[in-house]
Amino acid sequence: MKKMINYTAKDKEIFVGLEDSKRTWKLCIRSERIVIQETTMPAQYDVLKAYFHNGYPGCKIKVIYEAGFKGFTLHDRLAADGIECVVTPPHTVTQEKNSRVKCDKIDARRLAINLENGDFKTCYVPDKELREDRQASRMLIQVQKDIVRQKNRIRKFLDFHGYEEEFPAGAWYDRDYRRLEELSISEPLQYCLTLSLNMLRHLEEIKKKLVCRLKELCKKPRYEKTFNLFESAPGVGWFTAIRLVLEWGTDIAKRFSSEKKIAAFTGLTSSEYSTGDTIRRGRITGQGNRTVRAWLVESAWTAYKKDPVLLHKFQDIYSRTSSKKKAIVAVARKLAVRLRTLVVTNTPYQLAVVR
Repeated sequence: MKKMINYTAKDKEIFVGLEDSKRTWKLCIRSERIVIQETTMPAQYDVLKAYFHNGYPGCKIKVIYEAGFKGFTLHDRLAADGIECVVTPPHTVTQEKNSRVKCDKIDARRLAINLENGDFKTCYVPDKELREDRQASRMLIQVQKDIVRQKNRIRKFLDFHGYEEEFPAGAWYDRDYRRLEELSISEPLQYCLTLSLNMLRHLEEIKKKLVCRLKELCKKPRYEKTFNLFESAPGVGWFTAIRLVLEWGTDIAKRFSSEKKIAAFTGLTSSEYSTGDTIRRGRITGQGNRTVRAWLVESAWTAYKKDPVLLHKFQDIYSRTSSKKKAIVAVARKLAVRLRTLVVTNTPYQLAVVR
C-alpha cells in the first residue's frame, strides 16, 4: 500500500500573500509564476504553521502582509520559525487602474504577485522592546484626547443645565474646574458632576504617571545617546526628544540612508502632479504619523527663533509665499533632516551662521 502524499509543493520557492483580519486569514500561494493554492483559515498562528509544515516541506517560504491593527506579532513569530516575512504599508500596494472589485481574496492575490515580482515596499519593524517602550508615548496621546473629551463633556453638561453664565465660553484653567466643586446645584446634578470631575482627575493622574514613565526611559542606556543628541537641538525639549526616539528608533542612519528619505517619511515634502513640461506641486504629502509631524512643527516655532539658518529658511519661504504656515513647515522639514544628521555624525546640535 502506497503512503499518501499530503503536500502541495516540495523543495520550491513559495510566495504567500496573506490578507489579515480579526477572525480569518486569506492566503494566496504562488510558485513559478502561477497560483498553486488559495485557502482560508482561522487567524491562529499554530494553524498557519501546521499548514506550511504539512503542505510545503523543504520549501523556501516568503510571506507578505499589510501592516494593520495586529501590529508585528505575526512577523515576529514567522521570523522566529525561519520564515521570511515582509510587512508592507497598505497605501503602497499596487493595484490595476481598472479594478473595481476589492475583497480579501483579491487583496491576497495582489500581495502574492507583488511579493513574487519584488514590487513592494517594506515597513520598518521595530523590535519587541522598542514597541513595548513606545506604547507609553502612544498611550499618552490617547489619554490626552480623553482628557479633552471629558472636559468638553463637563462644559456641555453645564450648558445643558443652564450654568453657562457662571462658566462662560473661552479657555478654562485648573482654577475653573476647582470652582465647580463649590457650585451650588441640586443633588442629582451634583452627583453626576462629581463623578465627571473624578473621572477627569483620574485621567490626569494617568497622564502624570505616563510622563514619569517617559522620564525614566530617557535614562535607559539604549535610548540615552540618541535622546541627548535630539535634546541638544533648539526647540526640542526632553519630552519631544524621547518621543521622537521611541518613534524613529536609534538606528536612524540605517533606516534613512538620505535626507530625502526622512523628509518623505515625516510627510513634510510637497506633493507633485506633473506631466510632460507641466510641473504642479501641491500641499505636503501628509504621509507617516501625523502626531510626529505635529511635534516637529511645534518644535520648529521655537527653533527658528534660536538658529540663524532656520530663521533664514523661514524668512525666505515667507517672503516668497506670504504664508507663515508654509514657512514653518519648511523649517520643520529642515529640523527633521538636521536631527537625522546629529545621529549620523554623532555630534550635538550646533547653531550655524548664515553667510
